[in-house]
Amino acid sequence: MRSESAGVLARRLGTGDAVVIGLGSMIGAGVFAAFGPAAAAAGAGLLIGLAIAAVIAYCNATASAQLAAAYPTSGGTYVYGRERLGDWWGFTAGWGFVVGKTASCAAMALTFATYAVPGPWWAQRAVAVAGVFGLAALNYRGVTKTALLTRILVATSLTALAVVVLGIVVGGHTSAANLDGWASPGPGGVHGILQAAGLLFFAFAGYARIATMGEEVRDPRRTIPRAIPIALFITVAVYAVVAVAVLLAAGPQRLAATTAPLTAAVQAAGVGGLGPVVRVGAALAALGALLALIAGIGRTSLAMARRRDLPGRLAAVHPRYQVPHHAEIALAVVVGILVVTVDLRGVIGFSSFGVLVYYAIANAAAFTQPREQRRWPRWLNLLGVLGCLVLVATLPWPSVLAGVVMFAVGLAGRAVVLAARARSRSA
Repeated sequence: MRSESAGVLARRLGTGDAVVIGLGSMIGAGVFAAFGPAAAAAGAGLLIGLAIAAVIAYCNATASAQLAAAYPTSGGTYVYGRERLGDWWGFTAGWGFVVGKTASCAAMALTFATYAVPGPWWAQRAVAVAGVFGLAALNYRGVTKTALLTRILVATSLTALAVVVLGIVVGGHTSAANLDGWASPGPGGVHGILQAAGLLFFAFAGYARIATMGEEVRDPRRTIPRAIPIALFITVAVYAVVAVAVLLAAGPQRLAATTAPLTAAVQAAGVGGLGPVVRVGAALAALGALLALIAGIGRTSLAMARRRDLPGRLAAVHPRYQVPHHAEIALAVVVGILVVTVDLRGVIGFSSFGVLVYYAIANAAAFTQPREQRRWPRWLNLLGVLGCLVLVATLPWPSVLAGVVMFAVGLAGRAVVLAARARSRSA
């Protein structure tokens, strides 16, 4: 009789479900917040940064899709790195994803609560914790429940964004002068544009969720290579339209000075009455991103636990709902603690560091695949690695320092654990 921890996940997701999960991850709170720091770095040149981030994201998306078709199991680049490059590379990718995205979970929960409850800080923290455990409970009930709620959240978020853009267009207070200089480096120069690209890349990283859930997708060799590019292209289009609209309305200087760029944009456009729409849209988008994050981290933790890179109990699969329930419970507890103890809403740069390293490893792994597994040319993998490393180098230095410390702790910890296991075997 197979033990619970040896269980496998059920393949219940079709192409539409996979696309929606990717959209839920990418059209999250980032679209309501990321344009502010990007404008501070590059001014109107954030549009070039957005294009650069989109190109690098496409390279990463094709690499992830190609690898997922060859290795249709949970874990994403953690698995691909181990299979193609070696155990340490896989661990590096998995560690960066789990730690960086756990911090992102706390950030999304706090962002949701900030928009949902404009009250005292303790009330926001309580609502954030309730959101984390509520979504974890829904994930616990099975991946089809996750996909259904994600559809609802994505639809409402897109509707809110459409209303905001339409309001800005008809408000009559936009100015084409706000786009002056978009095609040339602003005060921050080329470095500022690349830094904006690195910050905006945070918003595109959600397609990894499709790959990390590869064990739950029907016909993964066909579904995943279709779903990842579709989700990415839709997200790029949405972000491009919103970016142009908010720049036309508020201009780069006003965007750079606010933590709520879409709210500033509707006020500048003379349609401040749409503020509640922005608030509701941001809250729901943050919930959608948090839901997808919990699902993705749970599956990566499952894969790492199966190979003893995380505690073995996290590899348990629920016999009825067929989800990694121990991993998701542990994640909810950790995120809940972070929410009540630390304010991680400024975690965009830190998360971008971890995700960029994750995708650099994915591109390197895809580069090594043989001809019969290839769907896209190798030069895309080389461009992806180079792009990821360039964007890492241009992130704000506190984000780079925090990222380096994060990886150093994880790699040193793994070395200590492996050494202890080797001593116990030889004793």
